[in-house]
Amino acid sequence: MNDKLFDLKNDRRLSVYFYRMGFGMWLLYIAMGAPFLHQYLMYRTPCAIMCALLMVVGLSASMYYDYYHHHREFEQRKKWLIVSYIVLAGLIYFFILKDKSFDFSLF
Repeated sequence: MNDKLFDLKNDRRLSVYFYRMGFGMWLLYIAMGAPFLHQYLMYRTPCAIMCALLMVVGLSASMYYDYYHHHREFEQRKKWLIVSYIVLAGLIYFFILKDKSFDFSLF
């Protein structure tokens, strides 16, 4: 049954699983803002980053399937993938790398 799970060219189940995990992380992100989960507030930002990452990976996996089976949908999703990569790069920069300087003396 699971032998074709990683066959992204002919099976889109893995991309659906990534979308569902990303949506679950988004729901968890919203729930962590509630007063009764205040002790888990420190995990809210990593939860949002994981949500964005899982959604982008799910979109990438589904695009691989669409390239071979639905080329017109692939062309539309290609634009959204570029936008989602830019948003993900911005989130990583502003939440992780903003206060860290890069040492150019390594080169």
